[in-house]
Amino acid sequence: MADMLGKGIRIEGLRKRYGKGDTAVDALKGVDMQVAPGEVVGLIGPSGSGKSTLLKCLGAVIEPTGGRMTLGEEVIYDNRWTTADLRALRRDRIGFVFQAPYLIPFLDVTDNVALLPMLAGRSNAESRKRALELLEALDVAHRAKAMPSQLSGGEQQRVAIARALVNRPPVILADEPTAPLDSERALAVIHILNRMARQYETAIIVVTHDEKIIPTFKRIYHIRDGKTQEEAGEGRVFEPDGG
Repeated sequence: MADMLGKGIRIEGLRKRYGKGDTAVDALKGVDMQVAPGEVVGLIGPSGSGKSTLLKCLGAVIEPTGGRMTLGEEVIYDNRWTTADLRALRRDRIGFVFQAPYLIPFLDVTDNVALLPMLAGRSNAESRKRALELLEALDVAHRAKAMPSQLSGGEQQRVAIARALVNRPPVILADEPTAPLDSERALAVIHILNRMARQYETAIIVVTHDEKIIPTFKRIYHIRDGKTQEEAGEGRVFEPDGG
């Protein structure tokens, strides 16, 4: 799947201000961040530090006040959005993995993954083929016809990761993806994200408070008072049994 190569994400001087005048609050104060293709980095910080605001800006959910964001080889924000269709940007260029899988309960596993490329205009056959390739890579192809309610929690999260990858995005934003999981399953999810990042050259940002997985990151961005500070992580390699 060499055609799934991406170019990562880079943000420069990103700012976000809520409100005006004396009541204005600067949630982001010139954030810089770069995540390369194939890399998984951690984003950590206390409540109120700007973490959620940064994630929403990266995901094109809210508009920053200023700065620049480059996704792959395309500048998507340069003191304004450079595209008029933010819905298509989120659908086609950014993958999302959440704390809960949010699978559609009345669609089987394959259709849950294939839905996004179909919405992007690809054929049913092509979309399902791509979905099945990812399910195979994530070791859940044997559950392709199962309904979400028939899956374990770990299987549901694997399907959610497949859905995030299916449109070949340069970046995946994972928001507390291991919070409800025990240590073994949490490490299994991080192991999968690292494997998928390398295999598909996707940049992955993991927002987390989970002390179990923080030692796995090679690089970590701490966000405090609207600014980020980069530091080297431990980069421990875990090979949990059963992935």
